[in-house]
Amino acid sequence: MIRVYYNQKCTVCNIEISHYKKKNISNIIWVDINNPSKDLKILGKSHKEMMRRLHVIDGKTIYSGASAFIILWSNLPNYKLLSKILNLPIIFQVFNIFYEFIAFLLFIKNNRGLT
Repeated sequence: MIRVYYNQKCTVCNIEISHYKKKNISNIIWVDINNPSKDLKILGKSHKEMMRRLHVIDGKTIYSGASAFIILWSNLPNYKLLSKILNLPIIFQVFNIFYEFIAFLLFIKNNRGLT
C-alpha cells in the first residue's frame, strides 16, 4: 500500500494524477495536500514544501520528486517498465534534473495563483 501526496490545485499535476486514478489501483491511496489532515503532519513537512514536489510513502519510507514518481509508476500497470528504465543510474539523474526544473516552474506558477 502506498500513499501519494499531490497538489490537486495544480492544473498540470491534477490532470496527470486524475489519469492514474482512473486505473482504480487498490493499493494506492491518493491524498490532496490542500485538505488538512494528520497525514501531512506525519510527513513533517510544511504545506509549501509539499507543494514543491510529489511525495509518496511506501511502508515507512518517504520519497519525493523523481523518486516518488519511480515508486508510483512501479505500482501502476503499463508504467512498470518506465519506472525501471527511468531508475537506471544515468537516466535517473537526467530524469531528476528534468523533474526538478518542471516542478520548480509549476511551483512558481501555482504560488502566483495562475492555475
